[in-house]
Amino acid sequence: QVQLAESGGGLVQPGGSLRLSCAASGSIFRIYTMGWYRQAPGKQRELVTTITSGGSTNYANSVKGRFTISRDNAKNTLYLQMNSLKSEDTAVYYCNAANSGRGSYWGQGTQVTVSS
Repeated sequence: QVQLAESGGGLVQPGGSLRLSCAASGSIFRIYTMGWYRQAPGKQRELVTTITSGGSTNYANSVKGRFTISRDNAKNTLYLQMNSLKSEDTAVYYCNAANSGRGSYWGQGTQVTVSS
């Protein structure tokens, strides 16, 4: 089982930057595909980006070129660097850990609000 805890959310002006972190515990972090998802009010949860155990990344078109996912397996931590933030990036951001043999796990989420 994996426990995930996101941090780093907050209020930022359009064009600004934030860095989210997701601390993992309880299992072998490096074997999981890790991802960031987000859910805006009144909308379904959507994929933002993922990174495999081998380091391959995938991004939603809406964040390509602005967001960067990374992982530090030594620290059991996942990161999301968000630059050039827009109002439409406002959402609760969730960390996910997935492994075909061990299941899928979610953090509690962290709020990101982009507003002037």
